[in-house]
Amino acid sequence: MAIYIHIPFCKQACFYCDFHFSVNTSYRERMVQAICNELKLQKDYFPQDNVSDSIYFGGGTPSLLSISDLEKILNTVFKNYAISANPEITLEGNPDDLNLEKIQNLYNLGINRLSIGIQSFQEDFLKFMNRAHSATEAIQVLENVRKVGFENFTMDLIYGIPSENHSAWKKDLEITLKFQPPHISAYCLTIEPKTVFGHRQKKGAFSEASEDFSAIQFQILTEKLIENNYEPYEISNFAKPHFYAQHNQNYWKKGTYLGIGAGAHSYDGTVRQYNISNNHLYMKAIENGKIPAEKEVLTRENHLNEYLLTGLRTIWGCNTEILEKYHFNIFSERSQELQKYKTLGWLEIDKKTIRLTEKGRLFADEITANLFIV
Repeated sequence: MAIYIHIPFCKQACFYCDFHFSVNTSYRERMVQAICNELKLQKDYFPQDNVSDSIYFGGGTPSLLSISDLEKILNTVFKNYAISANPEITLEGNPDDLNLEKIQNLYNLGINRLSIGIQSFQEDFLKFMNRAHSATEAIQVLENVRKVGFENFTMDLIYGIPSENHSAWKKDLEITLKFQPPHISAYCLTIEPKTVFGHRQKKGAFSEASEDFSAIQFQILTEKLIENNYEPYEISNFAKPHFYAQHNQNYWKKGTYLGIGAGAHSYDGTVRQYNISNNHLYMKAIENGKIPAEKEVLTRENHLNEYLLTGLRTIWGCNTEILEKYHFNIFSERSQELQKYKTLGWLEIDKKTIRLTEKGRLFADEITANLFIV
C-alpha cells in the first residue's frame, strides 16, 4: 500500500510536460488545506489493518511548497493512516528550489528520499526544454544532497533530445556517474499532443529524434549503467543494490495506493478512482466535504493488460500463475507470439515467468501490444 500526494504547481511549463499543474501559486495555502482535508475524507479508503510503507510527493513541483506546508501535510498523513515504522518518504524537486538550507530542512522534516529533476547537464538542452534551472544549479544540488547526508535519492534524465550525435548524452552520463546517485530514472523524450512541443510538431516547426537515434541512446545508457553496477530493474529505472524505489515497485506489482490531490489516481485492487484535474473545482468540492472523483471498475481485460504492461517492464517479468488467476493461459492463447519473440531473442520464457531480455527492452511496446487481451 502507498500514498501519493499530487502538488499541482510549477514555476514554468516545460515544453514536453503534459502532467496536471498550474504556474499560478497564489492559492497555494488553500490547496494545501484542501489536500489535508482530502486526506481526512479518504482515511477509510484502505482497511484499518493496511499499512503504508511509502509516501510520495509528486507533481508538478512539490519542492515549491514551504517546509511548514509539507509538515502540515505529513502530520495529517500520520494522524489518519497506518504508516510503517520506516516508510520511504519521497519528494520530487527541481534544482532551482533545492538550495542547501532547503535540503537540510527537508532532511530534518523526515523526507528520506529526494527525486531530483535534472534532465540534462547541457545548458542548451535545458533552455530547449524550458527548464527553470541551469546546468550549474544541477551540479550544485547533487553536491548539496551529498553534503546534507541523503543516502537515498534519485535523479531524472531525458534522452532522445534531437541533436547531431550522441556526445552530449555521453557527457550527461559521465557527469551523472561522478555523483554515483543510488537511483537513476531515464526517460525518452516523447512528444505529447497538448504540449508546446506537440503544438510545434503539428505546425511542422519541430521534429523529434528518430526511433533509431533514441534506441542507440538507450543502449548507451543501459551499457554504461550496468558497467557501473546499476541494476536495470525496470526499463526506465536503474538502481544500486538495495535502492529500488518502493513506491514505484508498488505500482508495477499491482499494489494498492491512494492518490490525493487534483488529478491524482487511486486503486484499491478492484476499482480505479480519478480525481478531477481542475484545481479550483477540486478545492471547491473538498471544501464542501465531497471527493470530486470518477470511478472505474476494472474488467478482467483491464487487469490482465495492466499486469502485462507493467510486469514486462521489470526484471521480475510476468508470473504466469497470476495470469491464470484471471483465466488466461498465455502459453496456449499467445503461443505464436511467444515463440516469435523467444526466437528473436526478445523474451525469456519458463513455466512460471515471462520476461524481456536486454534486447527485448528495445521492443517492449510492440511485444506488450501483441500480448494484450483485446
